[in-house]
Amino acid sequence: MKFSILSCLVASAAAFSPASVSTVRPSTAVSGELVPCDGAAPLFGDNGVFLGKNYWDKLTSEYGSAETGKFIRAAELKHGRSAMLATVGFAFHKLGWTFDKISIHEYLSETQGVKFADLAAMTPAEAMHNVPVEGLTQMFAAIAAIEIYELTHRNDELVRDSRVAPGLEAGGLTGDLGWNPLGIKVTERRKLSELQNGRAAMFAICAWIAHDTIPGSVPFPPLPWN
Repeated sequence: MKFSILSCLVASAAAFSPASVSTVRPSTAVSGELVPCDGAAPLFGDNGVFLGKNYWDKLTSEYGSAETGKFIRAAELKHGRSAMLATVGFAFHKLGWTFDKISIHEYLSETQGVKFADLAAMTPAEAMHNVPVEGLTQMFAAIAAIEIYELTHRNDELVRDSRVAPGLEAGGLTGDLGWNPLGIKVTERRKLSELQNGRAAMFAICAWIAHDTIPGSVPFPPLPWN
């Protein structure tokens, strides 16, 4: 993990950079107006240089509508959340905070002979390759259950009297599952922080995996750790 600290610093800086607040009202493709891409972060200050436009353009004004922008944002949120979990897991593995240290069980799979200690001795990418198919199936089932919940629920209630699942309707997928067991107040600032930290995590996990699997793919100088 020769680039961990530097990549984390860069990711953190990007995640907490201020955002531009737009007052343009989202519109459909019929009006031809640009739809604001909320959460786009400038490089320097509130009025800094943006990485691209601060509005949905082709995908919303020409090829789709404001509802297309909602779907894209939901996809971005979900990928960002997955990347944040992956980044934390990757870091834990590199730091040695693995299941062989805390689990009362020695084996991940007794039938396949896979021990937690064996996985801890590998790189994170190698460890994932050595998880049995049954384990990967359980992960897929857990993710599928969350996706099916969002597809079939509206306002935390199962929709039974609709011919089309709520998640398949235009703008039906938003990434908001309504799950807030700690009762944390959801503010626009926190939504933006989640979005931008997710973006940072997507870059970080891609760089970490590339560094571990393809030597020399990430141009960082040698550091005291691996």
